[in-house]
Amino acid sequence: MLFFPANELTTKQNYKFLTGSIIPRPIAWITTRNEETGVVNAAPFSYFNVVAKDLPLVSLSINRKSAEMKDTAANLLQQKEGVIHIVNDELLHEMNQSAASLPSTESELTGTNLALIDSQAVSVPAIKAAPLYFEVRLHQYVPITGTDEKIISDLFILEVLNYHFSERLFDQENEYIDALKLNPLARLAGNTYSHLSDLVDIKRPD
Repeated sequence: MLFFPANELTTKQNYKFLTGSIIPRPIAWITTRNEETGVVNAAPFSYFNVVAKDLPLVSLSINRKSAEMKDTAANLLQQKEGVIHIVNDELLHEMNQSAASLPSTESELTGTNLALIDSQAVSVPAIKAAPLYFEVRLHQYVPITGTDEKIISDLFILEVLNYHFSERLFDQENEYIDALKLNPLARLAGNTYSHLSDLVDIKRPD
């Protein structure tokens, strides 16, 4: 086995080792709104997962860039709400384009053909073409500090208020989401994404 002490690696090396090992990662394509300008921000993040079920909670970690909080993080702290979309092939290019670094006064959705739709419980609109999305509100915010006590990442625990599923991927009788029909994109390392394939079912022990 090759051995690398993490504290002797550069930030880039740690990033490459983590994102190349912890795969595939689900993608949260989240819309938020700037409270002052009304601009709707859209950005994808793959540091995203489930936290709890009794109260439906998900986590979203947003790394800082040059010690500066990103627009999505600032908007979540201001408005305390957003909409998380799950992405498939049909939205890949729009999602990738929204990863560009733009001023907070400019929406990443400008120049796309994507339509927005009003949400039910939050003021932030959703991306209509998404096959699945959650309306969320802020449950807990945790600033993550580094060894020098400076904030390096903004961790959000978000409560799911409403679920929206495309009819073609949701089995209403059994109340489950057909994973193959959803066919979500997952993030690997670098510029690479993956799909579901070769599914394996195995019963868990009692």
